[in-house]
Amino acid sequence: MGGQDNDAAGDAAFRDEIRSWLAANLTGEFAALVGKGGPGREHEFVPERIAWERRLGEGRWIGIGWPQQDGGRELSWQQQVIFHEEYARAGAPARVGHIGEQLLGPTLLMCGTPQQRARFLPGILTGTELWCQGYSEPEAGSDLAAVKTRAVLREGQWHIHGQKVWTSLAQFSDWCFVLARTDPGEQRHRGLSYLLVPMDQPGVDVRPIVQLTGTSEFNEVFFDDARAAEADVVGAPGDGWRVAMSTLAVERGVSTFGQQQGFAREFEAVLAQARANGGIADPDLAARLVDAWIGLRVLRYTAQATLGVPAGTTPGTEANIVKLLWAPWHQRLGELAVDVLGAAGTEVGPDYDLSDAQRLFLYTRSDTIYGGSNEIQRNVIAERLLGLPRG
Repeated sequence: MGGQDNDAAGDAAFRDEIRSWLAANLTGEFAALVGKGGPGREHEFVPERIAWERRLGEGRWIGIGWPQQDGGRELSWQQQVIFHEEYARAGAPARVGHIGEQLLGPTLLMCGTPQQRARFLPGILTGTELWCQGYSEPEAGSDLAAVKTRAVLREGQWHIHGQKVWTSLAQFSDWCFVLARTDPGEQRHRGLSYLLVPMDQPGVDVRPIVQLTGTSEFNEVFFDDARAAEADVVGAPGDGWRVAMSTLAVERGVSTFGQQQGFAREFEAVLAQARANGGIADPDLAARLVDAWIGLRVLRYTAQATLGVPAGTTPGTEANIVKLLWAPWHQRLGELAVDVLGAAGTEVGPDYDLSDAQRLFLYTRSDTIYGGSNEIQRNVIAERLLGLPRG
C-alpha cells in the first residue's frame, strides 16, 4: 500500500524528510522499539515508548495537521497521510500519545476555549502529557447516553463519582476526559458534561483488565470524589453530548492510513505463512486470502474518499462508515491467520506464550466492540446520514 508513485513534487520531498528523520531517530536507545506496541502488545517497552513520544514532540511530528497558531505545522491532508504511511512502513512503535493527539487535541480545537487550548495542547504536542478516554461504563457499554458517572460542582471544583471501563492506557495516562452526568434531572443525551480530570489524585483508582491475550491494554477506572477544576469542562456544562460526539467524529481520522499500513503488514505475514506451509494450495484459504487483499484496498479507497477535514472542523459520519468496514475485516483476518496455521494454531507455548497469529486472532475479537460497537456505528449512520427515525 502507499501512494509514493503519485506524490506531487512537494509531497515527495516531504516523504523524504520523514523517512530521513525516522531513519536517523529509530537508532540507539530507540532501535529496539521497531515493531513494538500496538493492539494486544501495549505492554511492550512502555517507558521507552513514552520517551519516544517526547522525541516525536522535539521533532514537531505531533499535531502536524493542527493550525500553526495552536502549535501545529498545519500540513496538508496528503502530507498527513504520507506521515502515517511512512511511520508505519518504518515499523516505528505504536503511539502511547494517540488518544491525546487524535481525540482530545482535535476536540479542544473544535470546542475548547482559548485558555483550554493554551493549557492542554502544549503537553500533547511535546509528548509530555498522556490522555485516556473516560466514555464506556459497565452498565452502559458504548451507549454514552446511558452513562451513570455523575459530577457535582461544589466550591469551585467538580466532584466526580462513578466507574469507567475498557479505558485504554489509563494506567499510563496523566489526564482523562470524562463524560459525566452533571444534571441529575435530565436523561439520555441531555445533562451531560465533558470534564478534564487529572489521573494522579487520591480519588482515581485504575485497575488493569487481563485480556484474552494475557496482557492488559484496557482498564477499569473508579472515581471516588475525584476532582476537576471548574474551568476544565469543554463546552458549556450540560453540553457534553455535543462535545463527546465531536470526539467520536475525529477518532478515526487521518491516522486510519497508518493503521491500514499495519493491517497490510499483518496480511503479508499471513500470506507468507500460507506460502511457507502450503496452506495457499487449499482453495478455501486461497479464496479468503484474495478476499482479504481486496478488502484491504476497499478500506484504503474508502478512507481516501471519505476522510480528511481541516483541523478544527467537525467531520460527518464518514468515520463511522470506515470503522464499520475495517473492524469486521480485521476480525476475519485474525480468523484466517490461525486457520492458515492449521492444528498448530490451537497450541500455545509455555506460560501462555502466543504467536503473532494467535494474538491477532484473540485481540481482534474486540474490534467490533471498542471505539463504538458495530451496532452503535449503524445507529449513527442510520440517524445522522440517512435520516432514519430512532427505532
